[in-house]
Amino acid sequence: MKIDFESGKPIFQQIAEQIEDAIFIGAFEEGTQIPSTTEVSTSFQINPATVLKGMNQLMEDGILYKKRGVGVFVCEGARNQIVGKRKEKFYESYVESLITEARKLDLTKQDIIELIERGLAK
Repeated sequence: MKIDFESGKPIFQQIAEQIEDAIFIGAFEEGTQIPSTTEVSTSFQINPATVLKGMNQLMEDGILYKKRGVGVFVCEGARNQIVGKRKEKFYESYVESLITEARKLDLTKQDIIELIERGLAK
């Protein structure tokens, strides 16, 4: 994990995103325990409440769950949930704007497919 203290993005959000990334790439597998709030806060010299806020965000999203007295674990199905969330974000961030611009240019569905295939061939 790397915290960018100069970023305008809140630290708790950076923590949530980095834990999510670690789950996505398999660094934290489903069913495994993640580092505690104390471990993370000590490593990065940040307030434990900030770390907890990031973890709570992922618990609310169903990515993490807490075992009382034991720690925080990755939920079964968390990776698939992250993939689904990222696909939706990809659609909203890229596909919708692509379609909007394609309509302005009077591109057909076939034109768009050809352009995408050209991009994939690079």
